Amino acid sequence: MRLEILRAAVFCVAIGIAMPALRVFAHAFPSAEEPKVGSSVSTPPPQVVIHYDNRIEPVFAKLAVADSKGDSVTAGAPVVSTDRLSLSVKLGKLSSGAYTVSWAVTAEDGHRTQGSYQFTVTGASN
Repeated sequence: MRLEILRAAVFCVAIGIAMPALRVFAHAFPSAEEPKVGSSVSTPPPQVVIHYDNRIEPVFAKLAVADSKGDSVTAGAPVVSTDRLSLSVKLGKLSSGAYTVSWAVTAEDGHRTQGSYQFTVTGASN
């Protein structure tokens, strides 16, 4: 009986030590996007914002938006929010069509993640 209690106690202590460490080794992945992945919007967005599930390093953050020809439609450099959980970039004048958002970030733990997604504008900006 004592051995079982001792094993259970050791297991609980090990889990208690390991759980916080798991967060340290987490990568930063998108938790939400504006505009949303695969969405169709009638009004061209003034910017693209990607929210992440872990803090990102500003110096390594990249965010680009291109039209269907591959031409950049960004209007300025990407900006990391003060809480380091969001990355945004302003957009130029968008016409109707498909746009590709490409991103790359490095989490606080040094792990790099990257990806891309598309959204479509169904109405042109004025």
